Formats: sequence, structure tokens, C-alpha cells
Amino acid sequence: MNFFFVRRTFCAFAALLCGLATFTAEGQQQPSSTVLAPGIEHLAPSEKLTYLIEWHGVNAGTAVVQHEKIPQDNWQFNLDLESAGLVTRLYRVSDHYKMISTSHFCALSTFLDAQEGKRHRQSQMTFHTAQQKVDYQEHDLVKNTTTRKELSIGPCTHDVVGALATLRTIDLQPGKTAIVPVTDGKKMVNARVDAQAKEKISVGNKTYQTIRYEAFLFDNVLYKRKGRLFIWISDDTDRLPVQMRVQLGFPIGTIQLQLQKQEK
Repeated sequence: MNFFFVRRTFCAFAALLCGLATFTAEGQQQPSSTVLAPGIEHLAPSEKLTYLIEWHGVNAGTAVVQHEKIPQDNWQFNLDLESAGLVTRLYRVSDHYKMISTSHFCALSTFLDAQEGKRHRQSQMTFHTAQQKVDYQEHDLVKNTTTRKELSIGPCTHDVVGALATLRTIDLQPGKTAIVPVTDGKKMVNARVDAQAKEKISVGNKTYQTIRYEAFLFDNVLYKRKGRLFIWISDDTDRLPVQMRVQLGFPIGTIQLQLQKQEK
């Protein structure tokens, strides 16, 4: 299993969903302020969500997403991925991602320490809001090489884990579509998110009424690889991301993340 795609798709999906500007069925854009403002009031000051990662019916590891309010009215978001069992013996993964954002979830900086198999890389993005630029730097600790890139961005660009918190505050009902610029520091694209249907799903010993979303990141959008990416958000006041599914071709196949525990 190439666990690398678990982290990339999880992070990219979150990045895609942050700062959504929703569109009506006729394609008329609604003001972004009506989408984003409620999330800042209702996001809990701190929260920890733990997910089990499954691959071909096997426990492949855990993903832990945390956020907390920090000084200057900013937010800190963390994503930690750890492989487990057979996957660890085949391809050990220990990834740690940190993002600092403003009160409106506009990214200020990110840092990733990724140990995947024999690879060990550290990368970071620094956002310059006034200049509408983002600086990306990646250092390969094994080869001792460094890559740098600069991209133009919008006045408020969002990235990674904080995006899931934003999605939980958006009333994107089935039949609605969102278009949003996405960056991973290397590429900038306009990607689409569809709210597809209401579904009842069971996760662990709980059953949730959810809305299923699909994010279009593959097939030469953000990634060249063919694939599909889905997320299920509980259709209640908590708006919990209870399940995520990445469908990739051979030899990876389907990777699924299911919510195991919520802590506040």
C-alpha cells in the first residue's frame, strides 16, 4: 500500500473544502461572507477527532485531527498519521502536519514532517497575504536536497485540516456545488465539490444521518492519478466528518477513514 496517498488525499481534501464559495444550481455565486461567518462563532475552542484507516479490510493505521484557539485570535490545526500492523511492516508511515491560520481560517503557515518508508522529508509553506504569494520549501533529509517554489494566491487562502472545520459550518445541501481555488504549494487549481445525497451510515457502534460530498481532485486536477474522493458529514448540529473514502486504481484500491472518537 502506498500510504503516501492517504496523507496527500486527506490533506488535499481538507484544503479543498476550506473557504468554500457556494453556487446555486443555476451557477450564480453567493457572497462568501454568508458562507464563512457562522463557522467562526460555532467552532469549539478545542477538539480532537480520531479516525481508523482501513485498506482492503485491514487496519492500516490512524489519523488524528486536532484544532485549538491560540493567542492573537488565531487557530492551530494538527494532522497526525501513523501506520499500523501489516502496513507498518511493509511501509511505515509517521506524518505530522501543523497549520496556523487567522480567525477566518486564512492560512499563515504550514509545516509537514513526513517519514514514509525510507523517505524522510520536511516541507513548509509561508503565506504572504499582502503580496498574495505563498512560498513553498521542501527538504529531503535523506538526500540532503532542497526544493523551493513561489505561487500567486488569493487574498485569503486556506489549507489542510482547518478546512474540515469550515465545511462543518456550511449548508451545502444535495444538488449544490462549490468551486474553490486549491493549492498544495506546488500547483494552483480550481476544483469542484458536489453535495450528492443524504445517506444513513453506521460507523463503529453509531448510526449517522449524513450528506455525501465528492471532491474532484484527481484526473489531472490537482493530481494526475485517476481516482475519486468522498466524504460523509453528519446532517445535524455537530456536522461531524464521520467517513472519508479514496477510490484509486490498481494496485492501491480503496482507502477508507472512519471516525472512531471525538474529544472536546
